[in-house]
Amino acid sequence: MTDEKSAWLTHAPWGITDRVAARLAATAHEVAAEWGVTLGERLPAGRFSFVAFAGEDAVLKVVPVEDDEADHEADALALLDGDGAVRLLRHDARRRTMLLERARPGDEASTLPEAEAIKVAVAAAKKFWRPAERGHPFRWIGEHIPRWLDNAGDHELVHVAKDLYARLDVDDRTLVHGDFHHHNLLRHGDRWLVIDPKPMVGEPEFDVPPLLWNPIGPTKRHVESCIAAFASAGLREDRIRKWGIIRGAYLGLPLSPGETEESSPQIRVVRALL
Repeated sequence: MTDEKSAWLTHAPWGITDRVAARLAATAHEVAAEWGVTLGERLPAGRFSFVAFAGEDAVLKVVPVEDDEADHEADALALLDGDGAVRLLRHDARRRTMLLERARPGDEASTLPEAEAIKVAVAAAKKFWRPAERGHPFRWIGEHIPRWLDNAGDHELVHVAKDLYARLDVDDRTLVHGDFHHHNLLRHGDRWLVIDPKPMVGEPEFDVPPLLWNPIGPTKRHVESCIAAFASAGLREDRIRKWGIIRGAYLGLPLSPGETEESSPQIRVVRALL
């Protein structure tokens, strides 16, 4: 697909192109009018979709059709029903539009001291992870990972990741978030709720790696502290490390123009784990 046709920016600040943003904005205003909600300006934090406040207590989100990882976001939020994630208030599947509970005050876990953020993340993840079945309606992570690894290019770390993945017997019995990190974890009163799931079925250890390289600028101490916290919560440490290498390779490669292995947080984590 050419850059002109792609839905995604190929450089910072990343996210959807202006063309796709305009298309989603038109859908958002159409649906807001039908649902009788007052739509605010697009929120800059929602870079990969159209997100705007809808009145005082809700958020309207339109997900681009190009984002197939988010196909079942509404299904996951409906399953959780406000227990550990923002509540789904209304959904238009055809137009990929959701009216969501607004988290207040809505500050991210990235604003917390590191040890507290990790503690909050462990508790939130344990609430999100719950039994789910492949195909009802969620897809299995194993249906996508080989393609993601192939798309990462011909790099030594990709070969390492492919070898690790080939030797994993990947589970399919747990709902996983898919993009679980500090910026997708918001304070709501005295609770912390997740947002923006890319839900599939897999195993809990799959969800930990994005926390290893977020907030951006990971350190070896942060990586080890995070792994230790989830291992203490009952996850398999060796499995977390393997998923860190696998996911870091396909999310960090190929490098973007002007990016180096040292400037890539994912590749820095992979190197640290190796």
